[in-house]
Amino acid sequence: MGENQAKPQGARSHPGPRGASGTQDVPDTARFRDEKVNVRTALGGLWISMLFVFAYVDIFGFWRADVIRGALAGEVPGVGFAIDQTFLTLTTIYIVIPSLMITVSLLAPVRATRVANIVVGLLYLVSVVVSIIGETWVYFVIGSIVELVLLAGIVKVAWSWPRRVDAS
Repeated sequence: MGENQAKPQGARSHPGPRGASGTQDVPDTARFRDEKVNVRTALGGLWISMLFVFAYVDIFGFWRADVIRGALAGEVPGVGFAIDQTFLTLTTIYIVIPSLMITVSLLAPVRATRVANIVVGLLYLVSVVVSIIGETWVYFVIGSIVELVLLAGIVKVAWSWPRRVDAS
């Protein structure tokens, strides 16, 4: 690159064979190593992301008049479940399971982690599909699609967990 030419944005001069000053222009991205993400970390991150989307879709629902009226009447709108001890206990369990999957993904033995992520991921994938049947609110459908993508990612990452190569 001649002295009168501008360097590309983000380029730095590094010692090398090219250039009048004995340097070569290398983009910043060439200076960083892209590390492979550990399977356990990837699974934990996917569960965390899924839970954030899950929570915010539910929180945004409280801006809907039908949800507010249902809550005040003690019923889940649409399905008509009573909001009582049983409903809230089951809802808590439904949320605790993916929350614990973060810990399972990071700390449980590999075989248990892999099986748990495949089984729980598939069960939750089915539950999200069931929850969007007949849904007309676009925000809910978009959030559910994102949840489905994240859950499919969980199942795929767990299913394709790299095998140990034994030195024979």
